[in-house]
Amino acid sequence: MADEADDSLTLSAGALAALTEFYTERDAQTEKLEKLKARAEADDLEREDAGRRAREAGIGSMAPELSIHTFTEDWNESQFWYSDETANLLASQLLDGTSDDSVIVVVSTPSVFVALRKITAATGYTGPKPKTYLLEHDHRFAVFPEFVFYDFAHPFKLPAHLKGVVDSMICDPPFLSDDCQTKMAMTLRWLAHTTKASSTPPRVLICTGERMEKLVNRLYEPLGVSTTTYEPVHSGLKNEFCCYANFECEAWRWKREIA
Repeated sequence: MADEADDSLTLSAGALAALTEFYTERDAQTEKLEKLKARAEADDLEREDAGRRAREAGIGSMAPELSIHTFTEDWNESQFWYSDETANLLASQLLDGTSDDSVIVVVSTPSVFVALRKITAATGYTGPKPKTYLLEHDHRFAVFPEFVFYDFAHPFKLPAHLKGVVDSMICDPPFLSDDCQTKMAMTLRWLAHTTKASSTPPRVLICTGERMEKLVNRLYEPLGVSTTTYEPVHSGLKNEFCCYANFECEAWRWKREIA
């Protein structure tokens, strides 16, 4: 009987191979994240004119290797990464008009955050390097020191120093529901700068499904947001997607201006 019990607990060759593959992929992902964390820390040293210490530790700039694809898309988090072209464009628009004293916040849009980091850490970059924060629910992104945990169910549960000081921001609500969209709009309106001497409003970008258009335009009306002609490109996402903004640029116009 004991032998029969042992036999019944033995995995088939196929199941054993699948289990081995799962653990191998998991370990590889963990190793990648650990290396990314080390490179992020080294990059911050360089930002503080301490690049010598990073080089002596044998850790170079993270810019050449940093990629959103280091992180697998988690469907439980409703994650779909932007194409590199889309992420770079949106990141560039967030940087436009900023200075080293500006504050940029990226909400639930990690691919744009990674693009921002790559742009500002690239060799030869001479543009502004604003303070940047990633508000995100996925703790994997805590490898970055700019990570701030964010749950849209608690729209104001954020560090007090971010209230009313943000000059440029983007969000991509994870769910196409009125509740999610409304609470994230509450967050962005809480973040938007209100104490700047300049009368220039903060730059605001919203990327979400086309079917949320009426709600988005209503929620962000106080910030001047409107539907644009630009269509963000996601990997593998089939829903019609739109970009909403409170400014025009070379990449897009407001739809209401050309209707």
